[in-house]
Amino acid sequence: MRRLKLIWDFRGPVSQKTAEHHLVHLKEYIALNDLNITITGVETLSEMHSIAFLVVDESEMIPIRDALKPHRGQVYTEA
Repeated sequence: MRRLKLIWDFRGPVSQKTAEHHLVHLKEYIALNDLNITITGVETLSEMHSIAFLVVDESEMIPIRDALKPHRGQVYTEA
């Protein structure tokens, strides 16, 4: 089954701090809804662009997407 990386983009000089803060809320949502999501994180793409993300199975994506409204998504491939 495919896994999808749901992504929230943050831009500006405090983008990393904002992404880290958003990740706290994503983890709260995961715990509150007792979801089996173990891959989450923050990536700094440049000095002015960071992302927060979580990885879900494709079959579980729609309700999570509708509730959390990510900016974009992509197929997840492990590094």
